[in-house]
Order: sequence, then C-alpha cells, then structure tokens
Amino acid sequence: MNDLNSSYVHGASDEPLKYQTIGAAFDATAAKFATRDALIVVHQGIRWSYAELAARVAECAAGLLALGLEPGERIGIWAPNCSEWVVTQLASAKAGLILVNINPAYRAAELEFCLRAVGCRALVLAPRLKRSDYLGMLGALLPELEHSTPGALHAERLPELKWVIRLGTEKTRGCLNFDELGRQGDAAQLRLRELESTLRPDDAVNIQFTSGTTGQPKGATLSHDNLINNGYFVGRGMRLTEHDRICIPVPLYHCFGMVMGNLAAITHGAAMIYPAESFDPALTLAAVAGERATALYGVPTMFIAELEAAGFRDHDLSSLRTGIMAGAPCPVEIMRRVIHEMHMPEITICYGMTETSPVSFQTAPDDLLERRVATVGRVHPHLRAKVVDAEGRCVARGVAGELHTRGYSVMQGYWGEPEKTREVLDTAGWMHTGDLGVIDADGYCRITGRAKDLVIRGGENVYPREIEEFLHGHAKVQAAQVCGVPDPRYGEEVCAWIQLKSGATATEEEMREYCREQIAHYKIPRYIRFVSEFPMTITGKVQKFVMRDVMRKELGLE
Repeated sequence: MNDLNSSYVHGASDEPLKYQTIGAAFDATAAKFATRDALIVVHQGIRWSYAELAARVAECAAGLLALGLEPGERIGIWAPNCSEWVVTQLASAKAGLILVNINPAYRAAELEFCLRAVGCRALVLAPRLKRSDYLGMLGALLPELEHSTPGALHAERLPELKWVIRLGTEKTRGCLNFDELGRQGDAAQLRLRELESTLRPDDAVNIQFTSGTTGQPKGATLSHDNLINNGYFVGRGMRLTEHDRICIPVPLYHCFGMVMGNLAAITHGAAMIYPAESFDPALTLAAVAGERATALYGVPTMFIAELEAAGFRDHDLSSLRTGIMAGAPCPVEIMRRVIHEMHMPEITICYGMTETSPVSFQTAPDDLLERRVATVGRVHPHLRAKVVDAEGRCVARGVAGELHTRGYSVMQGYWGEPEKTREVLDTAGWMHTGDLGVIDADGYCRITGRAKDLVIRGGENVYPREIEEFLHGHAKVQAAQVCGVPDPRYGEEVCAWIQLKSGATATEEEMREYCREQIAHYKIPRYIRFVSEFPMTITGKVQKFVMRDVMRKELGLE
C-alpha cells in the first residue's frame, strides 16, 4: 500500500523547528518588541509591555533561585488565570525548574496526590477562588505550615515541600508572598544569567496531570522543545504577527492557555489578554471590544455562552479575525454564527492531547466551512500521524481506526511511571491517542469516537475510572460505573450507575454531597441511577455503551 492510499500523513514544512529554551525564545521576543503590549490582565488592571514583563520574569526567576531551588526541581502552581501565573510560567522555565500545573478546581486530596507524585519543592497558590479556599485546604492538609517559617516547612504528608508562596499582599504564617521573590540582589541575577546558558531545549519544563481510564492521574512530562515549537506552529496556523492581540478566557493550567495561548503569542510577539480569573462570557466580550482583540479562544460551550450573553450585540467585535475552537466537536450552526456574528472568518479548529504538547492537527484559516466543522484539519508541520487497526497496521484512507502521532511534540513520558508510559508510547515513538479517527484522501482527519471511555464535558476531560474509584470509597456503595451522556450545552455530562450494598439505601443528593469538596465540580455526576446490576458481556466486562443507550432513551437525549 503506498502512502497516497494509506492513512499516514506527514506535516512537511520548509520552516525548521526551533531549538531553544522557552526563556531564550521569550528574551528574543522581548528584545525585538520591547515597547509592544505583552500582557493585559483586565481584572487586575495590568498592562505590561514586553520589556516590563521581561523585567518581572527575570526578577521572579532570580528570586526562585535565591530560595535554593535547583534546576530540575518541581514547583507547583495552584491559581486561576492571573498575571502571576504567566510570570511563574516564564520565570520557572528561565530558572530551569519544572512547573507543575494544578487544576484550580481540584480539592485537597487531588492537590496532595499531584504534589506527592512529582515531589514538588515549592507551591505557588492563590488564597482562594470563588468558593474554593485554597489556603484553608492547604492548611488542613499541612497543619505544620502555620508553625513553620517560610522555606523551613517539615510536613508529614508532603515531606519534599519546603516553600509555600502565596499571591496577594496579606500575610499567612509559613508562607512567602509572591512579590517578595522580586527583592533579590545582583548576585541572584548573575546566577540566573550563568544558569541560563547551561539549560537545554530537551530539558523537562512542565508536568501536566492527565487521568487515565485506570488508576490515578499521570504526570505528562513536557520539554522546552515540545512546548515552544507547538506554540509557534499553532500561532503560525492562525497567521499571527506582532500586531495580533489574543483574548484568552481558557484556563492557564491547561495547554490551551499556557501553550496555544501564551507560547503562541510569545513566539510571534503578539499580546496576551486575560479577561477574568475564570471564564465569564460578558467579561470576555467586554475584553475583546475594549482591547481590540484580533483573536479569541474557547471551547464550543464558551462560544455558545458568548453568543447567548445578554447585550451580545452591544459589544463591538469587529477587530476579531481569527482564534481557536477546540476541546469538543462544534455544531455547524454555531460555527457559522461565530464566523459571521463574531467577525471571525479565519477561526481554526485544533485537535491534540496533553501528551502531544498538545496540538497535532489544525484547520487552516482558508479551509472551507465544512472542513472546519467536520474535521480537525491536517497534521501539523514536522509531525506524523497514522490510523491503525487492532493489529497496529496502517489502514486505507477513509477507514476508521486508532489515531497515532509521532514527532517533536510527543511527551518525554509520565513522570516516574515507565510502565504507564509504555502503555501509550511504543518503542518506535508513536503516541497511541486512544481516539478513533479517519483520514480522508486530502489528509484531513475526522475524530469519530474514543477507544477509551473518556467523557469530555465542556472541554474538560473526565475519566470515569477516577470517579468510580472515588465513589467506591462511600460506605454504602458496592460498585459504581460511570459513562458520558449527550448534553446540548456541555457536549457530554457525567452519569453514574451505583450498586448499593445489601440493605443500604441512599439518595442522589447524598451521593453528590459526598462528591462535593472532594473532587472537582465538573467530575460530579449530573445523573445518578441506583441499579441492582450492570449490563455485562459474557466475559464479565461492563457494557458502557448499553448504559449510554439506556440513559439517552430515558432522558430523551441525542
């Protein structure tokens, strides 16, 4: 079978890959576009040029080194979208540290797992977000904190964690304030300059937790080389220049914000605009209009919320040109409305996964509407992809199979879990995505399903096994099975079937209350059914497709 007939594609490019660290790439842009807007954070009243951002990043990086943190050590960040998140991302990279992204929706147990799994030496955190009291949760997890001095924490549950760095001006016992990181002398700056010349693009720089269908979340380990190139080619796919201004309402803890947002902007000299701590449609529209944004990011549910927002037509969105929609399939009518009503004729669709830094396919600004709705575009420059059958053989064009990707963007592996890494990353370097796809005659890829039972709720990945194991911890629960069911707003919602222990009784609200304050809100099942048994195969495997079909019919969902 020749390449023209097989489901194998290669992103040939006349532009070479970059081989530089994130710090070097940022410094080059800051020098070239020193006076241009770099970072606008509307809710904090911040507007920094590239020169101003570079000064703050250098101060923070030197401050982190002055704490005694060494290259290769891990620093966690648990905060919503804010200027400090961006500064920490760039400063940790310049200092040779590995940034560990903590989902702002996580609760104490999830935080503890992530910090322990990678041995974080420091944690940057916001005091709170909405109803989440981060300092309170951390204090309950680490009672030793309030009796310690900054940098001298000795916590039984997290013995490697020494520094807790809090945002804001208030003082908290045992914590260093983030602003204090910038108060270092010339010696720290000299050490930073000496260190930067020793860092390599192949060094790990970021760990993002992505749950599996079995077991606990795994830390996908990504390098400077992974991220800087993916950010650059995502930006090139949107035709970004230094004149662009990107409104980024998606979360920074995810690759969508920190790579497709920040690094795409930084590698092209564009401005980053953050409208709020977390997504708010009205504030996003106001930021686009007020800052004359040329690009807007979001998952489909965000664009739907913006289109339906009160006063939508009062906002002047005529400055928009492009953007990215990703995270879930987009209905054709919504795409049409975004293009015409939001003035985004060049909006692109991206597909990928955390383990591939993240983007491996992207539509082009001039692709036909049908292509931008029905497919995820063509393979990215310098990447390879193929669709294979159950035996791993490449199938013919137009035939469905599992999508595999290979190239510079593939992660180094799951932190400290070589066996889990080998389950998804083969010896030839192919990442097994677990997604089912079809590559057509023109090289466009269409995602048709998932080999695993991943649920995507409003762009958030929800892994049934993780919720099932949590529900099994309830004293009344004998067994639990979780699946996704269609939802017009979020794409999918979480549904749990629960088998109670003999003689036990429970209510749906009781189960949801058990979940609250323990797992992230988007993981809490919207639908709960108590059952005496699960649909099973003859070999004893649960048939989740039967569960989904039953729920679709019962709820009238399609």
